[in-house]
Amino acid sequence: MFNRFLAFILIIIFSPIFLIVSIAILLEDGFPVFFTQKRIGINYSFFNIYKFRSMKINTPNIATHLLEKPDYYLLKIGKYIRKTSLDEIPNLINIIKGEMNFVGPRPALYNQDDLMKLRIEAGVHKLKPGITGWAQINGRDEISIEAKVTLEKEYLFRKSFQFDCYIIFKTFTNVLFSKGVSH
Repeated sequence: MFNRFLAFILIIIFSPIFLIVSIAILLEDGFPVFFTQKRIGINYSFFNIYKFRSMKINTPNIATHLLEKPDYYLLKIGKYIRKTSLDEIPNLINIIKGEMNFVGPRPALYNQDDLMKLRIEAGVHKLKPGITGWAQINGRDEISIEAKVTLEKEYLFRKSFQFDCYIIFKTFTNVLFSKGVSH
């Protein structure tokens, strides 16, 4: 309940940012302002994640690193909202719905079978996904899926309120300096 309550309060606090980013996306590329995508949640369940749309409407629905020319599809505002992680603010809706936490492994794409196989072997699939996590602050886009799962497994065993607070603090410092962002 604490996650949901805090997410609701943060949506109210961030409502001016919601409005500004929404208007910027609308002016550049029209509706919709949100991007939804099927993701894998706790115990290999599925849900739709909400993000601000950072790519053009006609972009294929695949991971950015798999696109032939990702910069072609990226909105001008998209580069900024990705670099600053503003595209993740709508994840607060997923927290309110009970599909995500603030801290946990990032939710895998519905077709990331290689990642999910490793998560199941490590027991990490039992964790509710998060906006940020131990793997996020230790490499984000720069580490292999094996390294991500190793860090997620470490989080599974170290999970505590104090550790979550540390991860959230490190997330803010990493975002401030764009550490680990490759696209």
